[in-house]
Amino acid sequence: MSRDIRPTRRAVTESSVGVPGADAANPVVTLSDNVVTLRPWSRDDAGFMAGAYADPAIRRYNGVLDRLGRPAPPLSIMDAEAVIDEFALNWRAFATTETPSGVAFAIMDARSGDLVGCCGVDDWSKADVAQVGYWIAASARGRGYATRALILLTRWLFELGAARVVLTIVAENKASVAVARRAGFVYEGTMRSHGVWQGRRCDVMWFAALPLEWTRRGPDEPGRREDAP
Repeated sequence: MSRDIRPTRRAVTESSVGVPGADAANPVVTLSDNVVTLRPWSRDDAGFMAGAYADPAIRRYNGVLDRLGRPAPPLSIMDAEAVIDEFALNWRAFATTETPSGVAFAIMDARSGDLVGCCGVDDWSKADVAQVGYWIAASARGRGYATRALILLTRWLFELGAARVVLTIVAENKASVAVARRAGFVYEGTMRSHGVWQGRRCDVMWFAALPLEWTRRGPDEPGRREDAP
């Protein structure tokens, strides 16, 4: 059944129409609601990414943690370039596999062109379930960017054939929980002691959106203010 609802090669190719330098082997996808724009990361963005990852909130809720919940060191410019190169490889794989696992978008203010954050697909399962995530730089929080970006990303994934889009959020990250709810995601439960931060166990909340249910919740409604890391 999952094979039947996967995006076709034609759908993957058409994502690139009208984008300079795009082709079937190197798709460039841009999504926008005229307030925020999502586009693939560029090496020119490495400075912004490195700066954002110095933020303690992003390192806690979005960074890589070891088994004791200790965050990795902040990214250097070279580290950020390596992360962006990996994103580029995942975009090229998307053209072949027809599933966007591991792709990531830079979030921009559509009017100013300023970078404000990141969102992307952590995984796309064989059952066509997409797990996503997002973060907003500290200087850009409180303007509704995360909600709008999550709505754009979710709509795109449903168009590609996702049967379900899921989010996992540390229960203490109340701003991110608010973003999920405003974007039309439904709380499904809490995984107790599922995560760890600096040696302390923490609960992780599970949210999901289904295509027909999410459409009825009005995903085009503009997001209210939030400050999710």
